[in-house]
Amino acid sequence: MLRKAALLLLFAVGTALLCLAAPPAVHHQFAVAGDQFTLDGKPFQILSGDMHYPRVPRQDWHARMKMLRALGLNTLTTYVFWDLHEPRQGVWNFAGNLDLAAYLQAAQDEGLFVILRPGPYVCSEWDLGGLPPWLLADESMKIRSRDPKFLAAAARYIKKVGEIAAPFQVTRGGNVIMVQVENEYGSYGADHDYMRAIQQILRDSGFDVIETTSDGSSASQLAGGTLPDALSVINFSASDDPAAQFASFAKFRTGVPRMVGEFWTGWFDAWGERHHRTRPEVEAKNLDWLLSQGISVNLYMAHGGSTFGPMAGANLDQSYTPDISNYDYDAPIDEAGRVTPKFDALRAVLAKYQHGAKLPDPPEHGRVIALDPLVFHAIAPLEKTLGTMVRSADPVSMEALDQSYGYVLYRHRITASVSGTLEIAAAHDYALVSQRGKLLGVLDRRRNETKLEVQLDPGAPLEILVEAQGRVNFGPHLVDDRKGIVGAVKLNGEELKGWEMYSIPVDRPASGHYKSRKAKGPAYYRATFNLNPLGDTFLDLRGWGKGYVWVNGHNLGRYWGVGPQQSLFCPGVWLKLLNNEIVVLDLDPNAARTLRGSLNAIWATPDK
Repeated sequence: MLRKAALLLLFAVGTALLCLAAPPAVHHQFAVAGDQFTLDGKPFQILSGDMHYPRVPRQDWHARMKMLRALGLNTLTTYVFWDLHEPRQGVWNFAGNLDLAAYLQAAQDEGLFVILRPGPYVCSEWDLGGLPPWLLADESMKIRSRDPKFLAAAARYIKKVGEIAAPFQVTRGGNVIMVQVENEYGSYGADHDYMRAIQQILRDSGFDVIETTSDGSSASQLAGGTLPDALSVINFSASDDPAAQFASFAKFRTGVPRMVGEFWTGWFDAWGERHHRTRPEVEAKNLDWLLSQGISVNLYMAHGGSTFGPMAGANLDQSYTPDISNYDYDAPIDEAGRVTPKFDALRAVLAKYQHGAKLPDPPEHGRVIALDPLVFHAIAPLEKTLGTMVRSADPVSMEALDQSYGYVLYRHRITASVSGTLEIAAAHDYALVSQRGKLLGVLDRRRNETKLEVQLDPGAPLEILVEAQGRVNFGPHLVDDRKGIVGAVKLNGEELKGWEMYSIPVDRPASGHYKSRKAKGPAYYRATFNLNPLGDTFLDLRGWGKGYVWVNGHNLGRYWGVGPQQSLFCPGVWLKLLNNEIVVLDLDPNAARTLRGSLNAIWATPDK
């Protein structure tokens, strides 16, 4: 009896503690009343910031959200990334760092409302704007349009998002207060039937909160991208004159709540260009004006984090410009989750609009550590790690090979000695041309390079290693930016027929063929190291060439000596005390073979 009584007492105490730790959710009423948002019938000003779950390790979500609260925000805004959640058609992934339900729950636990932006297109300097590359395998499909095949695929995706996210809506006791229809469509087109189709898909998928569209403030952007029964929010730089932006908006719509859907706290960077920095004092002044006018604001970004792996996108205007992996964005919270001078400047403004409440202090940041130089002795030449070969008369795109990211090696057998002009009209995006391990030249899409003068010998294949550096994520060219060799390869004007192709994805590094030897061409380099203590670090890649880095199986992203990014952020939560493994895939056999860890991101000024 005593044992039973003790167990009952323990159960009662445990139940009480659980109740204290997880209080019941508060059911709020969020609505629009004239030109105001209301929460539980009282005027409510949305103070929001973008932070994207794939760009922050799951173990750090709560700490970063506490930083948002300390900054003075009451809402978190996030995209949902179709390409990550459906990497292959019909194959779904909402686990680990992609656990959307856990992310929404974490935000609710931290007292943050959520604005959800499920796309299907999201832009976000993300490969193909978040659309899955397998859509491009069907060349008859027109993505981001009313093409029935695209809408059917988008509907399956949004339905899946609805199954996970709809229960978190404020209308059901959750924290999701608004959902966005598409994203900046007015910068792309003006097909309102397409926009209405996406709106209806969202409704059919269980979304019943306030709908928004998000566009620039110009007349054409607003006319093309908005819907009459959805709230329209506008996007502009935090350095722009906000009064002028809303004067433009007033010509389009009045009598509605005003909101900056994206108040750009900085800007993204492209390879070979300068790192962007903006002035905190200017942004703070403009933020203060907006909030004093009762305008709601979403900081893009509040915390940018990192675009891990191969997911950074690109732009294509006069030239192709791929984005770097660092997504710091010069945001108020830096890539490692630390306070910046911009944080302090914006927090001072946001503190004035808390209705008497005191802002919490920023949480103590975890340790950032330096690493002693690591020396890479184990080397695996890329050519020794190739998998299954595919034959075709013509070179085919990466998407046609059922591959989304990484590299493709194309081989053509040379039967006679020949010299002349090799022309590859569309090598997307960076091609190394070689024979017998000798580099003959490089074709860089950024520079619109398509031709090389070559001398080829018989008996050895012509090899063209093509790297995908990010699909276009903004503008009209995103609909057909396939990777690899897209089209014919010609030698002295004659089309070369008969190709062998090897897919080289970058979801994981090579696991075998490591020896202590010098490589003649692209290769994997492996080292192990121990740590005490653990902490975040920035891997210093100065002196290396071009490639990827994996730490304990996590792909940290691309690096490239052209700058401006010269380091890769390595989260401490992905490290361990003993036997950490680091693998570097480098295209340059003559680059450095040591690497250290720094306390801060490293930037270089490009030559151009």
